[in-house]
Amino acid sequence: MISKNVLLLIVLAPLAGAIVAGLLRRQVGRAGAHWVTILGVAVSCALSCHVLWQLVGQGAAPFNENVYTWFQVGGIEAHVGFMVDKLTAMMMVVVTFVSLLVHVYTIGYMADDPGYQRFFSYISLFTFSMLMLVMSNNFLQLFFGWEAVGLVSYLLIGFWFKRPTAVFANLKAFLVNRVGDFGFLLGIAGILLMFDSLDYATVFANAPTIAGVGVSIIDGYEWQVATVICICLFIGAMGKSAQVPLHVWLPDSMEGPTPISALIHAATMVTAGIFMVARMSPLFELSQTALNFVLFVGATTAFFTGLIGVVQNDIKRVVAYSTLSQLGYMTVALGVSAYSAAVYHLMTHAFFKALLFLAAGSVIIGMHHEQDMRKMGGLRKYMPVTYWTSLIGTLALVGTPFFSGFYSKDTIIEAAHHAAERAGWIGQYAYWAVLLGAFVTAFYSFRLLYLTFHGKERFRDAHAHEGHAQAHESHAHAQHEADERGHAAHGSHDDHHHGPVEPHESPWVVTVPLILLAIPSILVGFFTAGPMLFGTDAMGHHKQLPFFLGAIDLAAARDTVANLGAEVWHGPVQFALHGFQAPTFWLAFAGFALATVMYSWKPELPAKARRAFAWPVRVLENKYGFDNLWIDGFAGGGLLLGKASRAVDSHVIDGVAVNGSARVVDFVARLSRRVQSGYLYHYAFAMILGLIALLAVLIRYWR
Repeated sequence: MISKNVLLLIVLAPLAGAIVAGLLRRQVGRAGAHWVTILGVAVSCALSCHVLWQLVGQGAAPFNENVYTWFQVGGIEAHVGFMVDKLTAMMMVVVTFVSLLVHVYTIGYMADDPGYQRFFSYISLFTFSMLMLVMSNNFLQLFFGWEAVGLVSYLLIGFWFKRPTAVFANLKAFLVNRVGDFGFLLGIAGILLMFDSLDYATVFANAPTIAGVGVSIIDGYEWQVATVICICLFIGAMGKSAQVPLHVWLPDSMEGPTPISALIHAATMVTAGIFMVARMSPLFELSQTALNFVLFVGATTAFFTGLIGVVQNDIKRVVAYSTLSQLGYMTVALGVSAYSAAVYHLMTHAFFKALLFLAAGSVIIGMHHEQDMRKMGGLRKYMPVTYWTSLIGTLALVGTPFFSGFYSKDTIIEAAHHAAERAGWIGQYAYWAVLLGAFVTAFYSFRLLYLTFHGKERFRDAHAHEGHAQAHESHAHAQHEADERGHAAHGSHDDHHHGPVEPHESPWVVTVPLILLAIPSILVGFFTAGPMLFGTDAMGHHKQLPFFLGAIDLAAARDTVANLGAEVWHGPVQFALHGFQAPTFWLAFAGFALATVMYSWKPELPAKARRAFAWPVRVLENKYGFDNLWIDGFAGGGLLLGKASRAVDSHVIDGVAVNGSARVVDFVARLSRRVQSGYLYHYAFAMILGLIALLAVLIRYWR
């Protein structure tokens, strides 16, 4: 039996570490800050593993109880409670394990940063927020965790707050996620309206009652209630899990320190949307329209954001666009009702993506904070541990048979193929998107590997060129960079600008987490694909074992992977051997071969290809114009409106009105300016008023 006290300790241990490191930093010092937060997350990780073992190994019943009630209004309760089944337990282990390794890694990466204790407090608080999200048993607590991870990510992306680019990136992430969160809030409001409850168990048990129920949003046009609710919920997932067109914040989140890039992209914030849709599968199964919407958005994200990674030169941004693409794969799995495949890829992806991000951070340390791959090359002999772990992460990412990424990624592609056979054009589109995505993923992944670790040592040439061009300002630049990043002004940055760059392997607090993440990147798929996906033992023998994800998670879902089990699964060895014959493998191999030719054998080819395909490259470098649409476009529209307003004021008002009317206009203008105050809480208040008005309209037409 799962203990309530154990679950409370799992959640509260990281929170306690965050409070001590943040509020008592003078008392505990730098070493105390990392020890108390690491201890808190370690306790949480160990107990999460224990809970998972109770559910899987000992057959314990899922836990679903309330632990604290905030208030009760009528029949609606607001409470803190936990629903811990196999899906939740798996997420708890992934979140705490990756977070623990990121905490250890941070000791080396942030060693010289004056915000050392503040950073440990933030990442521990981030872990607490994610645990509250995944362990919740009601929508109100889910929304609390949802907003908490958004808030802490804002603090972490803008951690180096003296850098304008970091401030812009965290504000961008915050505002874009508010768009998604508004849809999410509407979805929760719809659930409350339909079920008079915010508890998962009550909502899921009564979900079939809204099947076929319609609501007239516009006179003469009726939508299914389930479709409206699910699309609103998924809009929230589009923001958190960075799906097109709400993906623009994720690449810019690279402005934060590398440890938080790994935590956001691998195990916490971006996986929240995937987890939420899988948890809400009993609702999504009521609407094929909503599932088609999910499928289309996921397929578009999987293929087209991966293409952007091909033209990136910042090592962290290549991995960031890889995250976008892999989140698209997970979303495609959700759209074809392969919920177990989606969360399984979430798990395997957490290990190898955290590995790739932390390896990129190790390269940045070894290269004295250089992130441009064009200024690297030949690092394999200088950083052997980083190289071999990066190679393992790359092989897992591209879906090489027997590596963890293969079992989850290939299952998603098989499920998409199965859906394409029975679906319309959206199913065909999704299948070809994820299939061709295998080629794109392999190409940009091995491009990164070759530019960084193989070939000519370009960092010496880059240093010589910079030395001749900027010799007179190198010290000032080094001082400025050090101040912005928070590192010592006369340390690595001075070395970078005043002497030959000599790369070096990172310290053990950096390399040990790489090794510990490389192990599951190789092995976890082989030993867990059968139990988690197909209800067999580890070697594929059918023993009628329950699905790893549990009945409560997918009870109302026609999980596609379950239907595929007998067709595609005959054990991990046979599945991997079959993978060598699948088109996915050969497309990935073609991507590897092309990257080898262009970046290893004939390094002059990329420049020629860039000239030959100048227009597509420009489109990819501009990221299809989404940044201009969301940021510059709205700003430009406001500027145009302002110019038009000034023209009217100058030529019409001043030309016609008398002094009295001018004073009236001035008064009205002052009132109007308050609407665009720039304060986020003003906008939030306006959103709440709009929500109330929208609900009033819905209720009016409904009745």
